Amino acid sequence: MDLAKMIDHTLLKTNARKADLDKLLNEAKAHRFASVCVSPIWVSYAAERLKGSGVKTCTVIGFPQGATPTAVKAFEARQAIADGAEEVDMVIAVGRLKDRDNDYVRDDIKGVVAVAKGKALTKVIIETCLLTDEEKVTACRLAKEAGADFVKTSTGFSTGGATVADVRLMRETVGADMGVKASGGVRSRADAEEMVAAGASRLGTSSGVKIITDAKEDAL
Repeated sequence: MDLAKMIDHTLLKTNARKADLDKLLNEAKAHRFASVCVSPIWVSYAAERLKGSGVKTCTVIGFPQGATPTAVKAFEARQAIADGAEEVDMVIAVGRLKDRDNDYVRDDIKGVVAVAKGKALTKVIIETCLLTDEEKVTACRLAKEAGADFVKTSTGFSTGGATVADVRLMRETVGADMGVKASGGVRSRADAEEMVAAGASRLGTSSGVKIITDAKEDAL
């Protein structure tokens, strides 16, 4: 299992500086991670420095609450893609989902998918820690109906991160053809392997180097 190819090497700290980004980008290139996931203000910087490396530039939309209007999320996505983002991770309107306003949630996702289609992958963050199992299933179905490429567990900025049970439920809901990203709390090789076994096809983590180092040491 090539875990590196499944890792979105992530830096979304509010106080991240250019030196922190440089470290992230160098690590991503050295280990050939799938992508780096950075805040929107860093997309153009990351994309320029990742040219030709095979590592994609990912960013977040409506982050971390998902409570901005659809038009704003669409604008964010359009700007991010213009800046060089090849993947966009959007947060759903959690409150609207909990109110069972499924049409709003579906259309909100569609708004970003429409901007990104053919230009960038869309991953939909459902913030599992705030949802019941029934709501998790609904969110995943709405994301699939809206044409998104992935569903993703968490922002990492709420009350909890990915769990094996949630990843398994999400995979069962979306089927084999849609991506599932486990994000938040994936800090070791054991964590990563558990998530993959449960059905994750991508891992969002700031511990990518540790995970890969663990894997190499275990192979010796």
